[in-house]
Amino acid sequence: MVNDLGGTLDGDGADASPAAEVVATIVGAGGSALADFSDISTADGAQSVVDTAVSEFGRLDILINNAGIIRWAGFPEADEDNLQRHLAVHTVGSFLTARAAWPHFVSQQYGRIVMTTSSGVFGLPTNISYATAKGGVIGLTRSLATAGYKQGIKVNLIAPAAVTRMAAEGGAAEMTPDQVAPMVAYLAHESCPANGEMYAAGAGRFARMYLASTPGYVHDGEASIEDVAAHWDAINDVTDSYIPRDLLQWSRTFLSHLPPTEG
Repeated sequence: MVNDLGGTLDGDGADASPAAEVVATIVGAGGSALADFSDISTADGAQSVVDTAVSEFGRLDILINNAGIIRWAGFPEADEDNLQRHLAVHTVGSFLTARAAWPHFVSQQYGRIVMTTSSGVFGLPTNISYATAKGGVIGLTRSLATAGYKQGIKVNLIAPAAVTRMAAEGGAAEMTPDQVAPMVAYLAHESCPANGEMYAAGAGRFARMYLASTPGYVHDGEASIEDVAAHWDAINDVTDSYIPRDLLQWSRTFLSHLPPTEG
């Protein structure tokens, strides 16, 4: 199933041709594909994509959430409408399609979801709403990964670097979607060992991006602002930083200096 509402870069309008072109490419290569023009930012649209896929192909194994828009705006020029437009497609759309697919994955005890985040989360002055929405997708992915791993469901993130319809300006000639596809395909593959992880891909480079925590500084007794300032270097020292699997693991490590509770 190839879903694409076919809107403009900033999310306006609709056009059937982008999805139809992808379908034609797949069919021309000997595959089977159908175009879908549902709006995945709505619950009905997201459910329709999943229902049609299961109806037409018999089952659902992989969901790739790649829908997106971008409306460049700095701060405070980026208003509520700007933020809501981004959240609706990137974050809510990813949530709704995953939610529609989830019961099928649970019933067959298998599924793969590849979410799309962005290196934009590292920060850019005119990229406020886009980065906020993409950051939300990271939290969504991490939580779904912990929810689904016992049921054979793995959820990972791709941060693509490619010249596409949405990123049509700038970038090297080598920055084609073909250079991103191998990582996406591997994250969607049954043999992929990763779960809840984030990977960048583009122009021939593949790299892991991750959330980590430093060991920090432990203060004995009641801490003051002066104590924080005096130990700022230790708090920020990444020498023995670690990558928590989930919130519970982070909590156990963060609070490991406390005496065990009784009972």
